[in-house]
Amino acid sequence: MKVHLIKKKSIFDFIEDNPRSRAGLNIWLNLIKYADWKAPIDITNTFGSADILGQSSNRVIFNIGGNKYRIICSYYFSKNSVHLFVKWIGTHADYDELCSKNLQLKIDNYSR
Repeated sequence: MKVHLIKKKSIFDFIEDNPRSRAGLNIWLNLIKYADWKAPIDITNTFGSADILGQSSNRVIFNIGGNKYRIICSYYFSKNSVHLFVKWIGTHADYDELCSKNLQLKIDNYSR
């Protein structure tokens, strides 16, 4: 099923503030654009370094640009498409700080 990326503007805002992330995020966006997922395992088949966070959380962590950046998304498989919601985006160091506060499963809104 086609992936419907929600809050794509968050990605473009991050690129604007972090120009070095452009190449990695453009590759990620292109893979999302052409993805055909039917189950969560397809996410990790497309992105080998992606981590699914538990069965009940419906969250995935994407490693971007050689693991320099991270994106947390939630996903929902509907009847006809996959909805992928950008919840958070930042550097690997920012992600480590988020994890040290145990917020990777709780953060719910991306804001600049």
